Amino acid sequence: MKSTITTSLTITITITTLIIIFSFFQPILSSPKPTNPFPKQALPTKSGYLPINHTSTSSIFFTFYEAQNSSSPLSQTPLLFWLQGGPGCSSMLANFYELGPWRVTKSLTLQPNPAAWNRIFGLVFLDSPIGTGFSIAASLQEIPTDQNGVAKHLFNAITRFVQLDPVFKNRPIYITGESYAGKYVPALGYYILKKNEKVDGSKRVNLAGVAIGDGLTDPVTQVVTHAANAYYVGLINERQRIELEKAQEEAVWLAKSGNWSEATDARNRVLGTLGNMTGLATLYDYTRKVPYEDDLVAQFLNLTEAKRALGVNESFVYEVCSDVVGAVLHADVMKSVKHKVEELVKRSRVLLYQGQHDLRDGVVQTEAWVKTLKWEGIGEFLNADRKIWKVNGEIAGYVQNWKSLTNVVVLGAGHLLPTDQPVNSQAMIEDWVLERDLGEIELSALAMSLEELYSISNIVCEDEEFLISSAFPFKSLTGSSALQACF
Repeated sequence: MKSTITTSLTITITITTLIIIFSFFQPILSSPKPTNPFPKQALPTKSGYLPINHTSTSSIFFTFYEAQNSSSPLSQTPLLFWLQGGPGCSSMLANFYELGPWRVTKSLTLQPNPAAWNRIFGLVFLDSPIGTGFSIAASLQEIPTDQNGVAKHLFNAITRFVQLDPVFKNRPIYITGESYAGKYVPALGYYILKKNEKVDGSKRVNLAGVAIGDGLTDPVTQVVTHAANAYYVGLINERQRIELEKAQEEAVWLAKSGNWSEATDARNRVLGTLGNMTGLATLYDYTRKVPYEDDLVAQFLNLTEAKRALGVNESFVYEVCSDVVGAVLHADVMKSVKHKVEELVKRSRVLLYQGQHDLRDGVVQTEAWVKTLKWEGIGEFLNADRKIWKVNGEIAGYVQNWKSLTNVVVLGAGHLLPTDQPVNSQAMIEDWVLERDLGEIELSALAMSLEELYSISNIVCEDEEFLISSAFPFKSLTGSSALQACF
């Protein structure tokens, strides 16, 4: 009897052991093959390098995505050129984290972005200045030290891009960007206007307008707004406000004295002091509990598969922002390009837009310098109605417009506005380019068609286990920026 019990117990233990072993190895045996982080459908239409001139190996890296559903012939479809800020930050940040057709996830794979800016337009991301992102600087001396140098390189890159395909030649061109690109965009737009004056029609760049998001454009005017802005938002008290105002005055005095590098240092102290006073996770969005996760872009683009897909040398070490380029342009930071905006608003179209929650280059900072524009229409602009802007019946923000100048405040957004409010940012840029009133958008004119909306209704965000339901695209995307939950 004892032998039988022992035998039975031995069999039971053996079976149990086998079950445990099988359970341990089962996930390994049945796990799917690793997902390709850069699927073929996510490849740009074109990507590569645009030389800055005939004598240098320095080149600007670009990725181009053709319009997904253009309602016009391609020869007439607008081209948007995007420039990131910094100075020295890569436009691949906007490409893979903000407004490109694919966004990087926490698992370092790509997921479709249904609110991409290339829905009906061509979209080109440029890593500028040289030395930024995947762009190549042959030497430190070739990196531009001012906005004229940046604009010259960008102008050469854009003209070379247009020569890549005959269909590009006559397409309307819009220069867009955010943050420090609040200087790049006007500088390039102004440079194009001046170049166009010297050549005949067939050689002109077909500039149709410029768009600046949360831009640093007139730093001396903007730097004196931080104390009052933070005070009235309720982030600092009166004593802290006075302390911050003194630091702001120092930055202004140094700039007006021509001590440009020291003025930049003083501005940095203003922002650093504000950050210490408030304890915020980021001044780019005072509602955020954690900073933007832009490090995901660097992790993704340093994968061998990603570099190979984009046609970049696999030994290239990618950085979202280059300290080297930032150092070269350090003395440029406090210099204004407002006079270039004044020329553009007279001879082109200008869109300014800001996220409601941005404390660095947001609503208050933009309004401060816009009020000082030397333009015959500035009085009418300042007295124009501030219209309520709705998307799908919900308030998306506010719009003020007079003739060639439009300013948009986007609710529920910070500095990286297309990340925070993807659908609303898409609706904004599309309506502005197409010269439609930024008013309430009916369902039939929503940024995505019903078919597109249903096609994304079953996307699962891998890391957050967040299911986007069929009801998601209308209410959640517009109101609470639910796409952000995926990234």
